[in-house]
Amino acid sequence: MLVRLWRESGREVELRNPAVNGYTTDDLIREELPLITAFRPTFATVLIGANDLVAAVRGPDASRDAEQRYARQLVRIFDALAGVDVVALPQPDWSLAPMGGDFGDRAAVAGEIARHNTVMRQVAERAGSRYVDLFPLMRGQAGRGMFAPDGLHPSAEAYGEWAKELAARI
Repeated sequence: MLVRLWRESGREVELRNPAVNGYTTDDLIREELPLITAFRPTFATVLIGANDLVAAVRGPDASRDAEQRYARQLVRIFDALAGVDVVALPQPDWSLAPMGGDFGDRAAVAGEIARHNTVMRQVAERAGSRYVDLFPLMRGQAGRGMFAPDGLHPSAEAYGEWAKELAARI
């Protein structure tokens, strides 16, 4: 949707989207970062961390350890993207999703999401990247039930609203 909006405004854009549902930062580093060398993007968005958080919630890592590991992984990602215009995004509030309760206490998960989003903002800004805080929009969408049929991910309409907001801000 963002590419379509840019093309409609006269920008020339080639899209490469290596994102894979279910990936963690480990997967992104191993599978997606090597693609940068061949493609040499001039612009990238980074939204990663929900699956790292799920693994921490379900695994033995304490919350603080999970945040520190996430920060280290993000540093690796942003270092690999040096020289690329990067926009970092928060993860949506999936604690409000119909399936959100499957990951533990909704309030505790919401707190973890907020802390992970703070880590994303801090690491992105230290790397010289922009952080576009779509979280208020995302939380509003969650409150309106804008979820995909899987009951966890944002709906296509929600992603469309993200694209419009990004197009207006960047």
